[in-house]
Formats: sequence, structure tokens, C-alpha cells
Amino acid sequence: MRYFSQKINSPLSEKAVLDCYIQNTEKCAQGRKRPAIIICPGGGYEEIADREGEPIAIKMMSYGFQSFVLNYSLTPAHFPIALTELSTAIEYVRKNAKEFHIDPDAIWVAGFSAGGHLAASLGVYWHTDFLQKYGYQAEGIKPNGLLLGYPVITAGKYAHRGSIVNLLGKDKANEIEYLNEVSLELHVDRFTPPSFIWHTATDDVVPVNNSLMFANALKQNDVKFALTIYPEGGHGLSLGTIETAHKSGHDIVPCVTNWPEKFVEFAKNVGNTFLSESK
Repeated sequence: MRYFSQKINSPLSEKAVLDCYIQNTEKCAQGRKRPAIIICPGGGYEEIADREGEPIAIKMMSYGFQSFVLNYSLTPAHFPIALTELSTAIEYVRKNAKEFHIDPDAIWVAGFSAGGHLAASLGVYWHTDFLQKYGYQAEGIKPNGLLLGYPVITAGKYAHRGSIVNLLGKDKANEIEYLNEVSLELHVDRFTPPSFIWHTATDDVVPVNNSLMFANALKQNDVKFALTIYPEGGHGLSLGTIETAHKSGHDIVPCVTNWPEKFVEFAKNVGNTFLSESK
């Protein structure tokens, strides 16, 4: 495996860093092209939650993904700065697909909590004038699929208010125009990529309604999706195992630990994502 960090310079920022975990497929797996996944950890747009970065990248590698973790800009950098950083990151991965042994048509974007909002933002905006005005070509920044773990989706009734304030700034976070702009359930259309979503019914930080609203919008637009709602567990569970648990251990939740397997099955079924059976 090769690990390195790549600076990501977007049209609005030069502060993002992409951590890259590349498996050498010339020495194994008959040199096949692998799918890729770019992971956006959560942290309320205030910090980067490491528990939702490298551990998930390594887990995804065990299924055959080339994995990347985006350390994006946080408050006081406001919307759409992080979105342009993610756009540049996927553009970078796709441009280097040959070197990284990646199938350029099998690049997934994952996000957890506020990182889920970032990932889903690219999912709804990749093909629009909103991003093309910054010089992006739609096909270069297109995510082929989304993985969303307990995502922040809406800025409305069920919003995680702290994430929205950090994303927009205090002034804009009270203006309906900007709140609607980052309420992603309002922007889903038929071009939104296939999405795997998981949440817990008892999440007391980001209400499960966020995932329900996004899934409902996908359904209304005939976009393929899978939604798993687990009966228990709080917010920010990551893998739900001891590897990603806080010292208290309250986020070791056995019932959620199968979400990676469920995601992999979904990824196999919705496109040309070829994955191994290893866990």
C-alpha cells in the first residue's frame, strides 16, 4: 500500500488536504481497476472527526476500494468553500485514475454527519451552474454514488443547527434564501447519484428525519437508493466497533456494524463497481 497526502487547491481555497490510501494492483488482483471512495468525516463543520476518516478508509480498502480522506475547510470558511474542495478532490482522483489503478466511472463519495452534508451537496450540485461557474466540468466532478452515514441534510425543522450556522455563518444562517440553498432535500433531481444511507432511529443530535427526507426526495425522482435505519445507537458511531469508539465505549453498537457489508452489496448492484468479498 502507498500512503501520501495531496494538497487540494480549489478556486476558493488552498487549505484542503486529501489523504490517499492506494493499493498496488499490479502486484495483486491481476492488475484490475478498482473503485474509489472519497470520505468526508463529520465534525459539525467545526472540526474533522478522525474516527470517521482513516478507520473507514481502511475498512473500505478491505473490500477493494482505493480510499481517500478529505480534510476540508471548516468555519469560518463558509459555504461553498468546502464543496469546491470536494469538487477539486474528485476531479484530482479522476484525472489520476490510471496512475491510481481506478475505474474513473466508479468513484463514490462518502460522508458522515456534517461530512454527509458535504458529500450530498456534491451529489445534488455536481451538474449545475452553481459549480460550473467556478470552472468545473460536470463530468469531471460527477460522483458515481453516495454513501451517507447519519447525514446532516436539511436546514429546516430537523436541522442540526450548529452545523448550519458553521456552514453559512451567523448572518446567513437566518436568511431563508441561504437556508434553502443548503437544504439538500430541495435540490435532489434525477441526476443525483445512487445513494446508500444509514442512520439510527435514536440519534439525538442529527434527527433520523434528515435521512428520511433525502430518501423520500430520491424516491420521488426515481433515483436508486437503500436506506437502513437501525433501532438503537447515538450519533457519530462511525463503524460502531471498538476501533472507532470513544473511551466511554457508548458508541460500540453491535447492530450497526454491518453497514459496510450492506453498502458493498448496494454498490455491486447499482453499477459497474467490482468489489472483493473480503471483510
